[in-house]
Amino acid sequence: MKWKKYTLTTTTAAVDLVSSLFDEIGIEGIEIEDNVPLTENETKGMFIDILPELPPDEGVAKVSFYLEDASEEKQILKAVEEGLDELSMFVDLGERTIMVSETEDKDWINNWKQYFKPFTVDDILIKPTWEEIPEQDRDKLLIQIDPGTAFGTGQHETTQLCIRQLKKYVTPGAEVLDVGTGSGILGIAALKLGAARVHGTDLDENAITAVGENLEANGIGEDRFCVIQGNLIDDKVIKDWAGYECYDIVVANILADVIILLEKEVPPHLKHGGILITSGIIEQKEEAVRRALEANEQLEIIETTRQGEWVSITARRK
Repeated sequence: MKWKKYTLTTTTAAVDLVSSLFDEIGIEGIEIEDNVPLTENETKGMFIDILPELPPDEGVAKVSFYLEDASEEKQILKAVEEGLDELSMFVDLGERTIMVSETEDKDWINNWKQYFKPFTVDDILIKPTWEEIPEQDRDKLLIQIDPGTAFGTGQHETTQLCIRQLKKYVTPGAEVLDVGTGSGILGIAALKLGAARVHGTDLDENAITAVGENLEANGIGEDRFCVIQGNLIDDKVIKDWAGYECYDIVVANILADVIILLEKEVPPHLKHGGILITSGIIEQKEEAVRRALEANEQLEIIETTRQGEWVSITARRK
């Protein structure tokens, strides 16, 4: 069965009211397209370092929803029109046209999996849990990952940069703190490379579920990888949970702007001589991150590595 897509062209001023109307009608899931720039608060926690340039905001927005059940189509569209009639008395709805199109019947949650195939980072094989081990890679160190709705398949250059740095600096029995753990791929890599335990923090509650599932897929006990939802930067509960001067390695594959905020927060958690591995730095932001790390008297930069347009900077606590 194909889904029908309905796209209402309206004004940006009406979007919130239209969204509430659709929710009241029982429409589950909408798409909003506009050229309104995101605020600083809206971009916090997003895995995007440089946002694309948008055309000028002309106050026009498109709100789309999907219907599968043809028997409910007439009833829902009537409710939409009646609701828009009421809203028009309070807000400018602009063009207020509804375009109809068809889209394929897909499993939107899992469809991306067809593009996630086994790949290697040097002598490490990273494999989706649903794929078989390629014959030519059976001798490699295996990490199995299903990111679910958390961030981190391992395919991105920033993750691969971190994995290579972990290979260099993880020693047997190392204690690791993974800031912004996502799917847990970096923490699991550290454990596979010989670390004793990993503590992970993430703003996304989905990370806790993803890490648990990926630990099971890799045959690693949950007692070796503890995860908490929260922000190491400004939450004392999270800071205390992580502990102080107890980590051999802190790894943070986040964003340049977040790393700049982290540079003052990480050293208290590192042992003297401990290693801070940072990545997620687009090359245009490299100098800003470097300046921030160099300004911290507790840290010294010891290595910079690159892959594509991404940069990883590694520092040591003095």
